[in-house]
Amino acid sequence: MSEKRELEVIAALVPKGSRVLDLGCGSGELLAHLQQQRGCTGYGIEIADDNVLACARRGVNVIQLNLEEGLALFDDASFDVVLQLDTLQHLRNTENMLRETARVGRLGILSFPNFAHWPNRLSVLHGNMPVTKTLPYQWYDTPNIRVGTHADFEVLARKNGLRILDSFGLHGGKPVRRWPNLMASVAVFKFERQ
Repeated sequence: MSEKRELEVIAALVPKGSRVLDLGCGSGELLAHLQQQRGCTGYGIEIADDNVLACARRGVNVIQLNLEEGLALFDDASFDVVLQLDTLQHLRNTENMLRETARVGRLGILSFPNFAHWPNRLSVLHGNMPVTKTLPYQWYDTPNIRVGTHADFEVLARKNGLRILDSFGLHGGKPVRRWPNLMASVAVFKFERQ
């Protein structure tokens, strides 16, 4: 999450003063923003050594942890909000991490590259896997284990007992509410347990 406008759109979904857990927090940019601008507290979870160091330098509390191992060190409803931004597509056990997100947080906010965005569809129609700003890798060297669409997540959420409170897309740092499955490069969801 490096584009400032996208950061601000996501940050606006987090209630002021929330206790936040940011899964796959990267360099801690969003959590630092939430602390400074919205009075939030909390922790980031990150696996990469250089990102853990960057978080520490920013003053962000960070725990080095492999998300594939789950969130057993946190009690139920430990956080007001759990962020899972640009992380889900890198995990093998997607459904387990969704359930864990809903278990440890009262609200979940999730984003991932939307594979159904029209330029991606056009690329596949021409016989090629898409390479875009949100999907910047060739098919053979991508860190993404899977790709998903805005519409796919709605089905997955229902299957796992999650209630979607808000859903939209992002493109160019701006919210896309009309036809997000087609018109947005990033899918965004705010959800809770039913």
